Amino acid sequence: MGELVERLRQGLPAGAVAVDGDVLAAYKHDMAGFCAAGEPAVLVFPESVEQVQHVMRTASELRVPVVPQGARTGLSGGANAVDGCVLLSLTKMNRILAVDPVERIAVVQPGVVNAELSRAAGEVGLAYPPDPSSWESCTIGGNIGTGAGGLCCVKYGVTSEYVLGLEVVLADGRLLRTGRRTAKGVAGYDLTRLLVGSEGTLGVVVEAVVALRPAPEPALVLAAEFDSVDAAGAAVCEVMARGFVPSLMELMDATTVRAVNEMAQMGLPESTRALLLVAFDGPDRRERVAAVAEVCAEAGATGVVPAEDRAESELLMQARRLSLPAMERMGTTMIDDVAVPRARLAQMLNGVAEIADRHRLTIGVVSHAGDGNTHPVVIFDAKDEDETERARRSFDEIMALGLELGGTVTGEHGIGLLKREWLARELGPVGLELQRQIKGVFDPLGILNPGKTF
Repeated sequence: MGELVERLRQGLPAGAVAVDGDVLAAYKHDMAGFCAAGEPAVLVFPESVEQVQHVMRTASELRVPVVPQGARTGLSGGANAVDGCVLLSLTKMNRILAVDPVERIAVVQPGVVNAELSRAAGEVGLAYPPDPSSWESCTIGGNIGTGAGGLCCVKYGVTSEYVLGLEVVLADGRLLRTGRRTAKGVAGYDLTRLLVGSEGTLGVVVEAVVALRPAPEPALVLAAEFDSVDAAGAAVCEVMARGFVPSLMELMDATTVRAVNEMAQMGLPESTRALLLVAFDGPDRRERVAAVAEVCAEAGATGVVPAEDRAESELLMQARRLSLPAMERMGTTMIDDVAVPRARLAQMLNGVAEIADRHRLTIGVVSHAGDGNTHPVVIFDAKDEDETERARRSFDEIMALGLELGGTVTGEHGIGLLKREWLARELGPVGLELQRQIKGVFDPLGILNPGKTF
């Protein structure tokens, strides 16, 4: 690997090439559990498009694999190292190049943190809606790589709906420009959409044009308690069937509610089997909250608490924000990401509870109920081999259940290493073969993030 390191250094700034073992170990994996990470040869921090091109040309000529990385907040192992690879960290390409209030777009480098873009857009009265839970640390490049979602997707959609154009360095170092900066454009195949969610297997994103929207007014939140998941699921379906467009609709199961209560003493009744949070951010938000409160009561809510102002809304949302920290206190966690049709949401949560009982595990579920995206959180003792194996089996059974209910094995986290087998099951042989052929067109040597997705 001496030649590799020397050639990389020839085209990168001083300090941009790291080979120290401790540094490499710190960067060789993301936040996913149950995902092996190989031993990287070198870690690089390019600061320009030309430097990324240099890295890819060098890797291509030497037939060395490259694993692109953002902030490594992913939950599927998509940023994990493979043996002998170049870890290509894009965190130093972190400039917001333009925010245009007329065209309602921003032009950003991949290392820009999601929250920083949101704040920059807010300064001109605009917003960048995709808001993953890790928005204060995750990068736009990583969001593009996984096709990230967030809490507000029910109204505003996911990352793919906001990426208008890309600059991408291909495996051989060529620079590809896709998409547009105009409000409309249908020229040629939509390579932009193809690249969003490709998890670094087709190219390295070095610049993105993203759409912005007018900043909404602060949301008002409603909390509704239910004594059964079925009643909560019925309320979700009724809210959507009646034409409401909430800006957020989150559902927490009894395990999650109990964990939050134990951590923060929020005073939620022990009888609560499901907690539904619904928010509206339009000018008629107060009327919408009141109307949905009635819908929830009709569906069997045992308690309904509508917020009167922004402060009360923040207080109600605190339960949702504490969900994952509360469950992390209980042991090692493995977070699943299965989306099902909204009408099957209650079946999904009830099925997860059955899986938890069968494997003698604690599994809490938080859901983006408005779009059917569930996050079952398997809690286990990583030092207990038997319990760890039961956790693995439960994880697989949860994905199988999602597919049986007409869903998908990932709504927003991506496939990475964690779900390669399950992607094959979901796509089927024809779909999988076509995707492999597309990969071959972009990356004929197979050096870009090898072993991920399939």
